[in-house]
Amino acid sequence: MKVLSCTLLMAALFVVHSHLAGAAAAPQEKFSWTLRAPLIAANSETGVAELDGKIYVIGGYPWDRKTVATVLVYDSRADKWQTAAPLPVPLNHVMPAAAGGKIYVIGGQSSEQSDPDKAGFVNTVYEYDPSANRWVTKAPMPTARSGGAAAVVGGKIYVAGGRPPAGHHFAVYDPSVDAWTKLPDLPTQRNHLAAGALDGKVYVFGGRFGGGFQSERTDAVEVYDPKTNGWSKRSKLLKPRGGVNGIFANGCFHLFGGEGNPDHPYHVFPDHDYYDPVRDTWHKLDPMPVAVHGVTGLAFIDGNIHLPGGGLTQGGASGSTIHQVYRPPMSCR
Repeated sequence: MKVLSCTLLMAALFVVHSHLAGAAAAPQEKFSWTLRAPLIAANSETGVAELDGKIYVIGGYPWDRKTVATVLVYDSRADKWQTAAPLPVPLNHVMPAAAGGKIYVIGGQSSEQSDPDKAGFVNTVYEYDPSANRWVTKAPMPTARSGGAAAVVGGKIYVAGGRPPAGHHFAVYDPSVDAWTKLPDLPTQRNHLAAGALDGKVYVFGGRFGGGFQSERTDAVEVYDPKTNGWSKRSKLLKPRGGVNGIFANGCFHLFGGEGNPDHPYHVFPDHDYYDPVRDTWHKLDPMPVAVHGVTGLAFIDGNIHLPGGGLTQGGASGSTIHQVYRPPMSCR
């Protein structure tokens, strides 16, 4: 019954989106979306990291905008959610990453105020050990930041951007020595961006300039090479988008969702595009079944991209339990 209900729901969603788009999806793309077990608590402005086939959804806040310390864990083999030890303190807009068999939760903010530039940004770093189900405090980030994004290269965690005044900030954390190093500024200051790592380089995509969701958005794509300690530019997004999320899968970077869309009833982007770094080109795909924003980090497991939760309306006053999964048929290798 569970599988049948999910199938019917996804079919209905695709009918709606195909109608709105005015054209049917290509068969190989149309049937690439499915649903998995829903989250056990609705949330948005969360962080997501994957480790050993399990997905961690960390912190955030639901519709009432009260920040939580909740950590949800999804077992992809069992298609089941459970809770893990909560964060030491409630946080939203964190920048998570997995490295060396541990989960790291970097920065974020302790509250969500009406003036985002006065929210409680933090520079804390917490390390989670799945075998002990325990969090420990590590060396703090050089600056307090929230709303940035993280990527892992060579076991080191690179953290880019953040809400003003930290939009240019870029630093790397080495878990093996519990130490941070400041790096050359991100050329285009931004927050609510997406990031990923491929072939030893850090890629950052989109985002917005100001702290609030009505801020101007950017289409900038920039790449950092640790070998040269420098940045370079790549082809721009198909449109400026903030509040986005994305991940590398089969060598392609898939960029999902975002907020600030004037053409959507809830001002959220349903857009799904992918970037081919070999050819430096962007390609538009059919829209997401359910448009979301407010999630930083994704998971790619057994050929599937997992998009757990997220906000359904612009701003922070929404959250969902929907767990969308996309199986990409394309490769950029």
